Amino acid sequence: MPQLDTSTWFIMILSMFLTLFILFQLKISNHHYPENPMTKYAKITGQHNPWENKWTKIYSPLSLPPQ
Repeated sequence: MPQLDTSTWFIMILSMFLTLFILFQLKISNHHYPENPMTKYAKITGQHNPWENKWTKIYSPLSLPPQ
């Protein structure tokens, strides 16, 4: 039974990765991205919620004293 010759595997795998890298670089370089994207600023409103100004405590039914 003949032995499997694995002496060229390293070169084949290395050349495959190099080829894939070059192909992906060429595909990415063909895309046109906007040169100066405008940043969007979020508007900060002055609206306040009533619960922001005071401390509140919520009682669960199990923490109440028995009646």
